[in-house]
Amino acid sequence: MSFGSETFIQGDCIEALKALPDRSVDLVFADPPYNLQLGGDLLRPDNSKVDAVDDHWDQFESFAAYDAFTKAWMAECRRVLKDDGALWVIGSYHNIFRVGVILQDLGFWLLNDVVWRKANPMPNFKGTRFTNAHETLIWAAKGRGAKRYTFNYDAMKMANDDVQMRSDWLFPLATGEERIKDEFGAKGHPTQKPEALLSRLILASTRPGDLILDPFFGSGTTGAVAKRLGRQFIGIEREPRYAALAEARIAKVVQVTAADLEVTGSKRSEPRVPFGQIVEAGLLNPGDTLYCPKGKLSAKVRADGSLVIGDLSGSIHKVGAMVQSQPACNGWTYWHFKTDKGLAPIDVLRAKVRAQLPV
Repeated sequence: MSFGSETFIQGDCIEALKALPDRSVDLVFADPPYNLQLGGDLLRPDNSKVDAVDDHWDQFESFAAYDAFTKAWMAECRRVLKDDGALWVIGSYHNIFRVGVILQDLGFWLLNDVVWRKANPMPNFKGTRFTNAHETLIWAAKGRGAKRYTFNYDAMKMANDDVQMRSDWLFPLATGEERIKDEFGAKGHPTQKPEALLSRLILASTRPGDLILDPFFGSGTTGAVAKRLGRQFIGIEREPRYAALAEARIAKVVQVTAADLEVTGSKRSEPRVPFGQIVEAGLLNPGDTLYCPKGKLSAKVRADGSLVIGDLSGSIHKVGAMVQSQPACNGWTYWHFKTDKGLAPIDVLRAKVRAQLPV
């Protein structure tokens, strides 16, 4: 089977997954049925009915039936994932713990659980429980020994005002103009996810041109965001009315230009430059002094690229860790050298050397 940049498959997800080739997909995002087990109508204080998820596709006769369904689609997703691929799955307290167990049983390696905090959650109208204000996402690599999965750490840090991105994400529900409506003006899909949520996880764990699989396509949020961000997608949806809404929605999406799709690169992907190379290049000389960020501690540079401070000696990382009594240290950002404008991290010198290396 060959795919275009946009592939829509209308049919049962497990049967459709079986037709996909091994190791063909870079990322899976799955928003499966939650098996909510609703016991009856949910009413507001004014006795108006809440538009709850009571569709037939969310109904299973038992936990065993739900587990068997989950294991079947998840095993197929693992098969079609590339060795360096990963999977995101979202759920609520009704199903996410069962999903997590099955993920591990199938050999996936859990990377993070991320909490989506809803800025505008539905209240608990009966007042019998806490307001259910979050859902949980699990991010998992294909396996513990698998090739390195994609994680655009520096891009996520940049998106968070240069602060390391945390695992609790605050987004509102999909409402207003973002909410997809049917021909009668009603909700097109009862569990439509916000595009902001998909945008973050796609930017975090894929590269432009990657192929994303969504086996529960629904109203097509994954496809809409994937297209806008220059990724390819396969969307599988069983319900014809949802599939039609998704295809019409995605047809209106305009892709971002290739230049605008670039994100902050990871230093891990740049050529390795040892500190000794800084000395060899004459950017620092044996006997020069390096300082901690506030200038209170100093160490001498030696000819082999090691540092010495009192009785301590070793690499920039080892000495930095020892003087702070810490298990580890990034010496490139800890140690500073004097300039006309004050102290600057030695990472500036590493950047100069990298700029001279062949691309």
